[in-house]
Amino acid sequence: MKSILTALACLLLLAACDHTANSSTETSSPEAAADSAHWVIQQAIQKHGGDHVAHSRIAFDFRDRHYVSDRQDGQFTYERIWQDTTGEQVRDVLTNNKFYREINGQLTELSAKDSAAYANSTNSVIYFALLPYYLQDKAVHATYLGKSTVKGQEYYKVKVTFGQEGGGKDHEDQYIYWFHPEDFTMDYLAYNYLTDGGGARFREAYNVRTIEGIRFADYINYKPKSDTRDVAQFDALFDQGQLEELSRIDSENISVELK
Repeated sequence: MKSILTALACLLLLAACDHTANSSTETSSPEAAADSAHWVIQQAIQKHGGDHVAHSRIAFDFRDRHYVSDRQDGQFTYERIWQDTTGEQVRDVLTNNKFYREINGQLTELSAKDSAAYANSTNSVIYFALLPYYLQDKAVHATYLGKSTVKGQEYYKVKVTFGQEGGGKDHEDQYIYWFHPEDFTMDYLAYNYLTDGGGARFREAYNVRTIEGIRFADYINYKPKSDTRDVAQFDALFDQGQLEELSRIDSENISVELK
């Protein structure tokens, strides 16, 4: 029980981190920056509208559920709303301090295990939808891996892991991001996750659109044809046709209200 509560506390801490992206420096390349990975990430956050994300109410639909991210001055409220098979409306709410569930507007009692699971799944969808915004969190450990080529286009390649303190239950997961060297768009990402049996995935951005200065993208989700989890090599495997499409990650009916 204690470990479950600790996991939920770490998750809330990770989601609560809301550091405003630093302004762009005069450094013109990651190789010349004191912290190359940090430099690339900061450029990307700005290009994706990070300053707007920090003061916004964003709503979207994903797989028959409605999600809301409301952020202001470091405080946040994430919501997940849907109707279950019995016709009851379920509303999950995650804030800086707590998680709770309402059914038909009435607060329902949850076990610590269920609270942690529902909080994690609510946070996860919003986290991925608003990347790379969260890559400035304190728990992030970023490493610049140099340049890589995908589909003939050169990219900056950045590895991200998480510190155990503030990194939540998924702190052992590993992520790789590919950022366009001029536009700083996050066109590809890959991750190796260990929870719930684990696995490795590669995502390719498509259907990119900008709403109120914030860049959103849907993703084609791939898995390796082999059993490899070496996500740092997934760009090469993708070009070699060694990844197969698994699903589509589509956010629909997006609305943004800036504050």
